[in-house]
Amino acid sequence: MAQRKFSIASLATVFLLALTISIEAKPKQQKQTNIVFYMQDWESGDNITAVAVAGLPNKPWKALQFGTVFTIDDDLTIEVDRKSAQIGRARGLYVYSALDGSDIHLLLSLVFTGKEYNGSTLEIQGADRPFQKYREVSVVSGTGKFRLARGYATLETAFLDIPNLNAILKWNVTIFHY
Repeated sequence: MAQRKFSIASLATVFLLALTISIEAKPKQQKQTNIVFYMQDWESGDNITAVAVAGLPNKPWKALQFGTVFTIDDDLTIEVDRKSAQIGRARGLYVYSALDGSDIHLLLSLVFTGKEYNGSTLEIQGADRPFQKYREVSVVSGTGKFRLARGYATLETAFLDIPNLNAILKWNVTIFHY
């Protein structure tokens, strides 16, 4: 019987200690960050940043062709001008995933190199429908200052040169993180 009382007393002490710790623990406040930048996607000319690396057999690997996979290392700039200050890079791939070429599936890491977010990343996934004026993709994760990020990015085509396959996309990103 004495051992049973000791077990109940020990359990009660552990419970009170755990209750005290949980009451004193303060959850981190979630932050919201909005960032606007431009992604410079160049498939021709000097300093190419997007290259077709796979596609359908016996078909040309090109933009708007179903099944074509591009790998990218695009500049992220603060202004639409390609020579404006760089804040990071968009690295990853996109796949023309609709039979008619109207849908691009994005899988990107936005790697920030600018002062404020240097070393932080955002992981992007989603459908980019380039013929729509505005479209959204998901922010599914992040690192550094964007640890545990979730959110969305609204994309808008700021410049499009179809004959040379060059584009500049305006990104308006809303991120919730700790």
